[in-house]
Amino acid sequence: MTMRAWLSPPRRLLALFFAVTLAPAAGLVWLGWNLLEQDRQLEAQRAMERRESAAERIVGLLQQELSAFRQLLANPGRIDELTTEGSVVVLLDPAGLTVQPASGVLYHPIVPPEPEVPSEPFLEADKLEFQERDYVRVIELLRKLARSDDAAVQAGACLRLARNYRKAGDIESALAAYEGLARIDEVRIAGVPADLRARSARCFLLAELGRTEDLRSEAASLSRDLFNGRWRITGPVFQLHAGQVRKWLDSPEDAEDDRVALSAAVDWLWVRWRAAQGGGPALPESLTHIANGRVFTMLANNAGNRSAVLVAGPEFARRHWLAAVAPTLANQGVNIGLRDSSGNILLGTPPPEPNPLSLRLPADTGLPWTVAVSSRDAAGDTAQFSSRRRLLLSGLGLVMVLVLASSYYLARGISRELAAARLKSDFVSAVSHEFRTPLATLRHLTEILADGRVESEERRISYYDSQLRATGRLSRLVERLLDFGRMEAGVFRYRLTTVHLGDFLRSVVDEFEQDAAASGHRIDLTVDPALPPVSADREALAQAVWNLLDNAVKYSQGRPAVWIEAAAQDGQAAIRIRDEGPGLPAEERKDLFRKFVRGSAARETGVKGTGIGLAMVDYIVRAHRGRILVDSTPGRGSTFTILLKTEGP
Repeated sequence: MTMRAWLSPPRRLLALFFAVTLAPAAGLVWLGWNLLEQDRQLEAQRAMERRESAAERIVGLLQQELSAFRQLLANPGRIDELTTEGSVVVLLDPAGLTVQPASGVLYHPIVPPEPEVPSEPFLEADKLEFQERDYVRVIELLRKLARSDDAAVQAGACLRLARNYRKAGDIESALAAYEGLARIDEVRIAGVPADLRARSARCFLLAELGRTEDLRSEAASLSRDLFNGRWRITGPVFQLHAGQVRKWLDSPEDAEDDRVALSAAVDWLWVRWRAAQGGGPALPESLTHIANGRVFTMLANNAGNRSAVLVAGPEFARRHWLAAVAPTLANQGVNIGLRDSSGNILLGTPPPEPNPLSLRLPADTGLPWTVAVSSRDAAGDTAQFSSRRRLLLSGLGLVMVLVLASSYYLARGISRELAAARLKSDFVSAVSHEFRTPLATLRHLTEILADGRVESEERRISYYDSQLRATGRLSRLVERLLDFGRMEAGVFRYRLTTVHLGDFLRSVVDEFEQDAAASGHRIDLTVDPALPPVSADREALAQAVWNLLDNAVKYSQGRPAVWIEAAAQDGQAAIRIRDEGPGLPAEERKDLFRKFVRGSAARETGVKGTGIGLAMVDYIVRAHRGRILVDSTPGRGSTFTILLKTEGP
């Protein structure tokens, strides 16, 4: 069959199908798509107009609010109105900075000068301690100094007393000395307030002594004062003591402490302001900064080299500024997101993705944020469009489903018809070849006998034997085709009798070896003597075993051994035929027992056959309510196993 003839029927059908179905369907899809696109653009335009109107109103309200707060910053008498929870006002000038309220932050960028402990009064005591290690005399000398009227001298004496008591082994006196040091205010020891230094030292000493309850009580008191901003200390000092307190109290770092973040924001503001005073970029009137994961908005009132800056945390911004635009958000059905220059959401609601936005940049509005306005219910904005879209898409989808289903079944029917035609053609060719060989033999021998060209009686008998074998081969082939037709039609009658597989298989193997003597193959038979008998049709089962042996011999050229075994398996009788042929690829096993189907090995090796042998085996085994299994590895042979129920309990 030529390629043109092969493709002509489906090409004509496909052309007709495209003309009748696909062309109108394509036109309907195109019209529907255009309508959807027009509706989508109209709804998108309306939604954009609503967002733009809301964005303009929101920006105006925010500008008014921030302007009002800047006016308060310009009036020193009203600064207290800005210092609510979550915000502080920082007054900056060349002399330093002041935070209002001071307790609003836990540490400061700089601290005011306070008296430090002098070293001169303690020179003799230090010599006795470090050079002579005479702790008794040191303690006696330091006790006198501890009664000094100078608070700085008292602090230095108490600190050294505690240290020498520890060295002398008098722990209780050391704790008492630290307690006396803790009562001294407004004195610093190496930049750390004396009372903070003393209370921290007491905790260290209690930890060394293993006095857990006293340590937790002392550390809890220190933590309260530390996180209430009692001391004006720098960030490193705060972090050092806060970390130690958490360790003593076995508590994780409090990532939610807003005042820690607020303190970090004030630190950053001080560095930024000093940079502006040193010739860097001027401090803008409004800016944002993220500290410890929190967003701080800063409003500045600059007057020469002095600035008053409101540092407002996220809660302050929500309570004062976002609350001012809340009615507009509700009425217009929009969300607002305030973003930094990198696009990160600082305040407000992140818009669902993807969702169109209306943006207002700081350069255009003078606000410290980029204002992003999005529809609160994008689906609701386009509800009418969505209804029409669903209706049209449903119709288009139905059309496409029908087109695809029709195409699938059309292609499937054509491919099946072509496959069936190829299989039938192969079958006719194979059967013709099977008939041609014995017929040619019969005709040749008959001509010799008819012409009287037989030289001896012995040769005549040999010719008759050859004719008998050829006739038998033809007869078996015809019977095989007739039996297959009856099996396929379901009218083949099976006569079940008790079959002992040992004797049965030996007789089948003996008969097969006689017929296939010229092939040079050896059939090795192994039978379990304890195997129970089965109920089977001897002739049908023999035909199934014969077909499997015939395949094993034909497909294992150059491999003379074929094995057949009968044994018990899972309470059933198993007949296994194993060869060392080319094996079967996994993709060919699913169609192995279909009629007229022959594997790639048959085409590659040129093995002849009709393609009904394994189909007959499958019919016979299923008629006996058994199963046939295949285990095959390409290049290593195949094993066919027939499983039959045994007789008896």
